[in-house]
Amino acid sequence: MQGKITKRAVDRLLVPAAGEAVLWDNEIKGFGVRIQRAGAKAYILQYRAGSGRAAPLRKYTIGRHGSPWTATNARTEATRLLGLVASGKDPAAVKAADRVAETVTDLAADFLAKHVETRRKTRTIAEYRRLLDKIILPALGKRKVQDVTRAEVAKLHHGLRAAPYEANRVLAVLSKMFALAEAWGLRDAPAGNPARGIEKYPERKRERMLSAEELGRLSDALRAYQEAGGSRYVVGAVRLLVFTGARLSEILGLQWSWIDFDRGEARLPDSKTGAKTIHLPDPAMAVLADLPRLDANPHVIVGMKPGAPLVNLEKPWRAIRGMAGFHDLRLHDLRHAFASIAASSGMGLPIIGKMLGHTQAATTARYAHLAADPVKAAAASVADKIEQAMNRRAEG
Repeated sequence: MQGKITKRAVDRLLVPAAGEAVLWDNEIKGFGVRIQRAGAKAYILQYRAGSGRAAPLRKYTIGRHGSPWTATNARTEATRLLGLVASGKDPAAVKAADRVAETVTDLAADFLAKHVETRRKTRTIAEYRRLLDKIILPALGKRKVQDVTRAEVAKLHHGLRAAPYEANRVLAVLSKMFALAEAWGLRDAPAGNPARGIEKYPERKRERMLSAEELGRLSDALRAYQEAGGSRYVVGAVRLLVFTGARLSEILGLQWSWIDFDRGEARLPDSKTGAKTIHLPDPAMAVLADLPRLDANPHVIVGMKPGAPLVNLEKPWRAIRGMAGFHDLRLHDLRHAFASIAASSGMGLPIIGKMLGHTQAATTARYAHLAADPVKAAAASVADKIEQAMNRRAEG
C-alpha cells in the first residue's frame, strides 16, 4: 500500500488476516507504518546502507505508534535518519551496536576479573568489590559504558561528601575502570574518562597517639579481658600490634614457620608492600612464648575454625577498648602509637620507615613533627649549664 502517512491514515489501517501490512509513504522514500496481526502499529524506515543496488538493505524501527511517536514526529525522524544515511552512516548498525554495548555492570565484571584479581592483594580485591557492589553499580550499573558522563560521576562523588575518604576511593576506582574501558575499546577516546578532572575531597589524617598512662590502661584492660574468659590469642594479637608496629593483616596472618627465634624476626613472604621482615623485640618474643601452638594449625593467632587464623578482631577489640575507656581508639592507631614513640625518642624517619615497612618516605614523614629536635635539645643543654652556673654564683 502507498499513500501519505498521516494520523487519519494510520488510524484507518486494518489488521491483516496474517503476517503484517505496511503503508509506505509516497513522499519520503522508505518511510512506512507497519500493522501486525495483533493490531500493533509501528513506524519504520527502509534504506540501503551504501551506494548501488548491491548495498545491504536495512530495516529500522523508529518506534511504536502512540506517545511519543505520532505520524508527524515519526516523519521528522525518518527525514533525519535518511540524512545520516546520505552522509555514509548506518543508523540500524549503530542501534544494534548500542543494544549490545557493555553496561557499567559488564565493565565492572571485566575490571575485577582481568585487572583487580590478577594485580591486587586479597584485601584490596574485597574493598574494590564492596565499593562496586554497594555504591557504584547501584548508581551506574545499568548505564552504557559509552554514555556515562562526568556530571553523573561528579554527582555520585558529591553524594559521598560526608565520607571524603570513601568518596575519593570510589572516584579512583571509576577512573581506573574507565581508563581500561578506553584501552579495551569499550569507550571512544573522544568521550574521555568521566572521572578525570573531578577534584578529590581533602582527607584529614587521623592520628591517635597513646600516652604512657594510656598504654598502662590498655595493658590493664587486656589483662582484665583475658581474666574474664577472653581469648588469649586476641590478647596476644593486640600485644603484638603494640610491640611491633605491624599491620593487623600481618599479625593475623602470621605463621609459626615464618619466625626465626634466634634472630628475633618474622619473615613474611608477602604483605601490603611485598615480602617483609617484622622485627620481634623481647616483649614480642615473650608474647609468642605465651601462646599455645596447635599441631593442626600453622597460624600464630588461631581462629575458631580448625586450621584457620583469627580473621576478625573488631568485636573483641571493642570490648577491650571499652574496658580501657578508649571509645575512639582503632586497632590501626596502635601502629601510629609505635611510630610516634619511636619518633619522639629521637629515632630517624628512615629507621622508623624500615620498622613499619613503608616503601615511600612520604608515608613516614607524617611523624616528622614528633621527632626530637637536636637543635632544641642542644639549646636546652646550654641553657641548663648557664642556669647551673648562675645558681652557683647566686649561692656563693
